[in-house]
Amino acid sequence: MVDDDRKKGKADRVKGAVKEGVGKVTGDEQKEAEGKAQRKTGKVQDKVGQAKDKVRDKLKD
Repeated sequence: MVDDDRKKGKADRVKGAVKEGVGKVTGDEQKEAEGKAQRKTGKVQDKVGQAKDKVRDKLKD
């Protein structure tokens, strides 16, 4: 079972990548920076979710 943090993290990483790409194409440095930050936030969320999954799996054993 995948933790909700992992799902949210993946979504934020994708949204951030799109936002960053739009910023690069349009020359909008603010949008590009927001996208990078959102991708990093998503990566952290994903790691938190992975940790929760590991704990949950260990408790099942």
